[in-house]
Amino acid sequence: MSRRVEVFKDRYVDSVVQMSASRAMMDVEGVEWAAAAMGTPANLETLAGKGFDTDSFDATANDCFLAIDAASDDAIGAALAAGKKALAGGADGGQGGGLAGAAAAERPRSFTEAIDAVGVEAANVAIVSVPGDYAALEAHKALSAGLHVLLFSDNVSVEEEVELKERAEAEGLLVMGPGAGTAMLGGTCLGFANVVSGADADDDSSADPRPGIGVVAAAGTGAQEVAALLDRGGARVTAIIGVGGRDLSETVGGRMAKSGLRALRAHSGTDAILLVSKPPSEGVAKAVLAEAAGKPAIAALIGLAEPVPTPEDVRLASTLEGGATGLLAALGLPALDLDGGLKAAVTETIAALPDERRLVRGLFSGGTLCYEALVILSGILGPVYSNTPIRKGWGLPAPDGAHVCLDLGEEEYTKGRPHPMIDPEARIEHLQVEGARPDVAVVLLDVVLGYGAHDDPAGQLAPVCAEIRAGGAGPAVVAYVLGTDNDPQGLAGQRSKLVEAGCIVPQTAGRAALAAAALAERRADLVEKQLS
Repeated sequence: MSRRVEVFKDRYVDSVVQMSASRAMMDVEGVEWAAAAMGTPANLETLAGKGFDTDSFDATANDCFLAIDAASDDAIGAALAAGKKALAGGADGGQGGGLAGAAAAERPRSFTEAIDAVGVEAANVAIVSVPGDYAALEAHKALSAGLHVLLFSDNVSVEEEVELKERAEAEGLLVMGPGAGTAMLGGTCLGFANVVSGADADDDSSADPRPGIGVVAAAGTGAQEVAALLDRGGARVTAIIGVGGRDLSETVGGRMAKSGLRALRAHSGTDAILLVSKPPSEGVAKAVLAEAAGKPAIAALIGLAEPVPTPEDVRLASTLEGGATGLLAALGLPALDLDGGLKAAVTETIAALPDERRLVRGLFSGGTLCYEALVILSGILGPVYSNTPIRKGWGLPAPDGAHVCLDLGEEEYTKGRPHPMIDPEARIEHLQVEGARPDVAVVLLDVVLGYGAHDDPAGQLAPVCAEIRAGGAGPAVVAYVLGTDNDPQGLAGQRSKLVEAGCIVPQTAGRAALAAAALAERRADLVEKQLS
């Protein structure tokens, strides 16, 4: 085996481009492990743990490095070439610094104008994707330049988040994040996003007769899920404003959710509003939902246990599917066909499952989809354990004979390797382990398409799914594909690959969780459970 590290002094590369370069190097034949990263102490510690001699090179937090562990020098050379090409593509795309545009020549005068103007008149949004220690400073620089901020970085303290959002609110700007991976403004997709009706800056929305729906989300894949369902249902998505997972907490107070809702309420092209979040505290919920009043609105508060007060024209839903389908119905659009033969497929699979197979194993790339699955599964099966538990005492390690769902996008699984939405390899390892267990009845997967995701995730996962199915002798595999027909990967083709591999492929993430519960309980009727 050979190892090599190449350092690029005083060159910052944002995390999305780092992940892309890491994936490009890992795809080279003969490469065992590779990473593109900044020379932060944590990243250097990861390198040392992989067997690299960190004393043999000089890298600081201001420097990007490519590190490769491969079978030969030829493989290292090919991987370096692939990594450099990916880094160059990121620089050409304008994502090589903390600010996406140093300043706006003329920024929109309001949030509402920003919904229509991103990338059209002048730079007015900065994408900040730097290590958390530096992210707040870069976001403040962007605000000083008069820019709205998509704060992709995580590991930003809640105190810094409050300070940024208080300032943004006072200056009439948005701070989306921290940890905001998905947004769409002015027809421009930012971060991980799907190609939906409205995601085209050249669209003339005034000539489009379809109703426009704006999304405010404290949930990345949650925003992607509802946007994809709204698109499938014949609606036009006017904006996706991702506000970060902590925005609706008691401490942050829903500051950016309220700003986003005010913007959509004032936006002439938006006919209805969908809010997506985990349940906030009652006080925050009351203040946030009040800002949605004035247009038809649904708040999809995932796992909502107790109703919270709402204005007259704002309704509640407890699942992503329920939020999207409820709003489509409120706008008079035809109901989606969400069965797709699911009950028949589950019934047939139940008949072939050995009795000793009773457990569910969820392996997720999307944090919101994992959270929703935990809520739905635990409501039927009882405790479901996770690295992101929904209740105290349901964390890892799980007891023997327990159901488990993992969010493989969390830091403990992505340290030193790309996010599973970008590189399926880490999930494949888990899939092989869980698929070999004699007590697992079903493995539950999400497959997320769109910008930023792997160019053929189903193509990577399907052969392994077929292997563990073993012609019906192994556990069932339930795989939900989140995406649209216009995504670069193509929804229909991705679904087909998984179906051909013997997977059950439901129409929504919520129905995938129901199918997993039905298989574990041997009750096909559960797939008909209402997801309100």
